Formats: sequence, structure tokens, C-alpha cells
Amino acid sequence: MAIIPCGSTSLGQWGTRPQLMPRSFMTNRIVMCHYSCIYAILNDESKHQVVMQGLSDDEKRSLYDRYGEAAIKGAGMGASDFRNSFDIFESLFDMGNMNMGGRGGMGGSRNRAVDGQDEYYNLVLTFNKAVFGVVKEIEVTRLESCDTCNGSGAKPRTKATKCNTCGGQGQVVSSARTPLGVFQQVMTCNTCGGAGETFVPCNICSGDGRVRKTKRISLKVPSGVDSGSRLRFRSEGNVGRRGGSPGDLFVMIEVIPDPVLKRDDTNILYTCKILYVDAILGTTIKVPTVDGMMDLKIPGGTQPNTTLVMAKKGVPVLNKSNM
Repeated sequence: MAIIPCGSTSLGQWGTRPQLMPRSFMTNRIVMCHYSCIYAILNDESKHQVVMQGLSDDEKRSLYDRYGEAAIKGAGMGASDFRNSFDIFESLFDMGNMNMGGRGGMGGSRNRAVDGQDEYYNLVLTFNKAVFGVVKEIEVTRLESCDTCNGSGAKPRTKATKCNTCGGQGQVVSSARTPLGVFQQVMTCNTCGGAGETFVPCNICSGDGRVRKTKRISLKVPSGVDSGSRLRFRSEGNVGRRGGSPGDLFVMIEVIPDPVLKRDDTNILYTCKILYVDAILGTTIKVPTVDGMMDLKIPGGTQPNTTLVMAKKGVPVLNKSNM
């Protein structure tokens, strides 16, 4: 005997005492629940009857679990029957366009645009230029469109032909037979690189459609950058292929430390020594700042290690919109 809830029967309908059912009823109930979707998948009344009659027998049900519909109908396990025993599962995968069955999704990468990669540049700044910002001109070596073939990668006055390996689809399918069925994997064609066509490569760019060039770029470095700051300049990286978007230029900042002034986030620190008498009576001294030498008033009775603040003489808060 076993305890099992059936269908949507609630505890209130059963009462406070659970009902006991024969194990044979529980098995049949599980069979009906487990294979309730078979009719919808097979979409054939005759096939549905054959399968359900076979599932009433424990031995045939076990064979169906292992080999599929062919086992219920008494068919042998030939290559075609082995393939058909998994049609139900493959149809499910095809409906989701997951390429597990391998019949859908072909040609998706043909002539697909490829975005350009990002470019990186290390920029060294002095302490003051990092605080106030600066406009710098730099030279960047990056991939740009080939002028000879206009970015197509093909030799001028030649025509592209359909790839013989993939038949112009840009993808190839590899199949593998496993105990769970025939699994198919879609991969980019190695011959045409996913373009679906082959051509005589350009002599200048060797078929890539891009060549490496050096270009001068004017960069506006915002005030307040520090070592480790990263600036992003959109569309200033390597150009894409087949109409893909260009990458970005990332400028990595390195700041040369100042020998006198020390930076602590947006604050600038300076340590000075004064006479004992000046600390008692008070005085005014000259101190270095990022704006040059300025007067600092020291009040009388100042104790050692006292910190005095000069307002608005630190580092501007960095605008992080382009970081």
C-alpha cells in the first residue's frame, strides 16, 4: 500500500485521514501522468492507442522508456529505428529553435557584421595637469578600413563566389549519434569565416578588409583624474568588419607624483614646520598650493600636528560621465 495524492484533490476533500491506495493504482496513475503529453506530440490517434496499450504492460513500458515507440511496436533497433525513437525529443528541440535537432537556424551568421575591438593607450600626466585637466594630442595605431578594397577584403575587379564548404550558409553542421539520440552542432564555417562566400584576397589587407594605420587624436582630459583613472572615447578604436561598429578607445591615466604636495582623494596635503614662538604667538607663512605660493595664517596657541584647512584649494571632483 502507498499514500499518494491524485489529481487536484485537496486535503479538505480527502478529510483529515489520508486514503490508502493499491500500488497498482499508483503505478497506473503515474503512467498516465508521465505520458499524458504523448498524444499531443504524436498527433495521431492510431499511434496514441498503440503506445498507451503498450504502456499498460510493465515490461513494454520499460522498453518504451529505453527505446521509444519502436519498442512498443516490436520493431528492431536498426539505424533508422534508433533515429526515429527520439523524434519526439528532437521535435521539441526544433520547436524552440535551439539547433539541437539541427534543422533550424541555418544561415544566421552569413555576412554578419563584426564589431571592432577596443584600443588602449597609456597616458602619463604631471601632478598639476591631472588636477586641472588638459587637452592632449596623442598618436594611436589602430585598424582602419582598407582603401584599396574599400573594406570588402576582396581583390579589386574580382567577384566573390559561394563557399563550397558550407554552400553559402556561413555555417556547417556536425552530427554525433549518442545513446540519447542524434545531436547536431552548428558551427561557423572555417573556410569562409561565416561570410558564406569566398574571394581572391586583397593584396594590401590580405582579405581582412582592414589595415593598421597611425592617427593623431585630440583628447580632452577632465580635471581631477588620478593614477588608475580610465577615460573612454567612443568609436575611436578599431573599425569593424562587414559594416560592424568601431570599438572604443580607453586611455589609462598615470600621474607623476609631486615631490612636495601629496594627494588624498580630492584633498591635497602639505606638511610644514614652524618655530615654537610662532606657534605660541601666531604668524603668517607662505605655503605651496596647486595655484602657486599662498599665505597661510597660523593662529596663536597652535599645537603640534594641528591640521589647518585652506578652502577650495584641493582637487576638483571628477566628472565620471565618460569613465
